[in-house]
Amino acid sequence: MNRIPVAILGATGTVGQRFVQLLADHPWFEVKALAASDRSIGKPYAEACHWLLPSPMPTAVRDLLVQPIAPGIEARLVFSALPSEIAQTAEPAFAQAGYVVCSNTSVHRLDADVPLLIPEVNAEHTALIETQRRQRGWSGWIVTSANCTTTQLALALKPLHDTFGLRRVFVVSMQAISGAGYPGVPSFDIVDNLIPFINGEEEKVEQESRKLLGVCRQNRIEDASFVVSAQCNRVPVREGHTECLALEFERRATPQQVIDALESFRPSAQVAALPSTPAQPIIVRREPDRPQPILDRDTGNGMAVVVGRVRPCPLFDVRLVLLGHNTIRGAAGGAIHNAELLVAQGWLRP
Repeated sequence: MNRIPVAILGATGTVGQRFVQLLADHPWFEVKALAASDRSIGKPYAEACHWLLPSPMPTAVRDLLVQPIAPGIEARLVFSALPSEIAQTAEPAFAQAGYVVCSNTSVHRLDADVPLLIPEVNAEHTALIETQRRQRGWSGWIVTSANCTTTQLALALKPLHDTFGLRRVFVVSMQAISGAGYPGVPSFDIVDNLIPFINGEEEKVEQESRKLLGVCRQNRIEDASFVVSAQCNRVPVREGHTECLALEFERRATPQQVIDALESFRPSAQVAALPSTPAQPIIVRREPDRPQPILDRDTGNGMAVVVGRVRPCPLFDVRLVLLGHNTIRGAAGGAIHNAELLVAQGWLRP
């Protein structure tokens, strides 16, 4: 197909750089514009951006001049990696001007008419787009990807909720410092330490999980009825969020039944055909000491969730550990995946 021209808002930040990296050779999308804060406007991207990723900056974007964060950009689709305080007004301005906005920011995730998407989990929630456009009078629209901690959690919970019904979810996260952006957490605070508080994170995990696994009826999402209790911690790991779960089901399940449900989970044929969909979205490891961030975060090109230590729980039914790549599946890769879904469903055409 002809590649769709796209822009990246907040292109010089850590998530913006992931967008640039992941879109460099994308078969459906072509980066045509980059936008960032006032201090970068008018500069070539190579000059404006302090590149932080191990792979080189893609040649095609090095000489692109950074543009203001405002409609008028020559693109049909914009990926937003903006800070929340800027996204609050910028993303609706782009949608009103006719752009399709695939956002990685949190400000619109829980809006009643905004789809919060993970393609393998709730592709049908794109039905909210028509409601959003009608209610707001927009020619464009906003779809959002979930919080980086919520994304891998919801993906693992999806087959378990479908198979056994979830009643209660207790989750403790150990989140990489890259989740705080750059320069992130001061080294003097995080080295030889753990920080048991991430502002707003626990609320995001608890609320977004229920919206993602809810049901779309009559132009609204009915949140799933299970309860989530989250405790979120920052740990001295560069990439990869680890989560420890205890799960109670509506229908009792053994650890082996949970493993079988996770390993057999496959998305719809339409979602499976998207360029960013991993061959197997959930990988279960049998080793007693896996998953580990340094060994498992890049599984499925950073788009798969890795689960291990599935075992009985003396309080609930089953407990396990899961891991996902927070800046790929949990951020830029997730938003790109959502845009692919929009193309496949016919919302966005080449």
